[in-house]
Amino acid sequence: MLARTETVFAASHLTYGSPRVHAEPLATGDAPSVHGVARVMRTAGLRATRPRRFQVTTDSNHPYPIAPNVLARQFAVEAVPGLNRVWIGDITYITTLEGWLYLAVVIDLRSRRVIGWAMRHTLEGAITRDALTMALEDRRPAAGCLLHSNRGSQCAAHDYQALLVANGMIPSMSRTGDCWDNAVAESFFATLKRELVDRHRRHSSLGYVRPINYELQQTSLPQSSQAA
Repeated sequence: MLARTETVFAASHLTYGSPRVHAEPLATGDAPSVHGVARVMRTAGLRATRPRRFQVTTDSNHPYPIAPNVLARQFAVEAVPGLNRVWIGDITYITTLEGWLYLAVVIDLRSRRVIGWAMRHTLEGAITRDALTMALEDRRPAAGCLLHSNRGSQCAAHDYQALLVANGMIPSMSRTGDCWDNAVAESFFATLKRELVDRHRRHSSLGYVRPINYELQQTSLPQSSQAA
């Protein structure tokens, strides 16, 4: 068990705790208990890298209208009736050797999968529009899909909101300076920075299933089963 645990832990770039290390052997038919994995990791001194603290980067000092917080922290996967019903949008910054790199993403709340993204060296409104446009072109959601974001100028601007209206989407915005109102996006950004963009990470909210595999499972189900 030690050799397997060390292999999985190293493959995660030293970021997996015992639940995620335990999930990897389950996928290959080897199933030690999670407590057994935790004991092995403690004995071997294998400790997951801790996440960074959240940082508030939103500038809400602008003249644009603010949407109400419709989502109201209803982040549980089970609370979302299906794919393309609730999306999450946000922006973060990444330090590079050439300066700041800004990243905007759109995440499907049901699958926790990034479905749209854009990167720029400047923090301008086009970055959020580009990320949303990618998601819309790929997913083509039915009218009524909720888009929850922060209340920064990039998400509150008229052209961004017009894009929502044109696609029948419902806007929702976090309160000023409250990162927990958009905790799913904040958690994703923290993981992204900590785990060096590990695109195959297992997600605790999905029972440690990878987001893309979860979506494949969901799309293979009848529509009535997805809404259950």
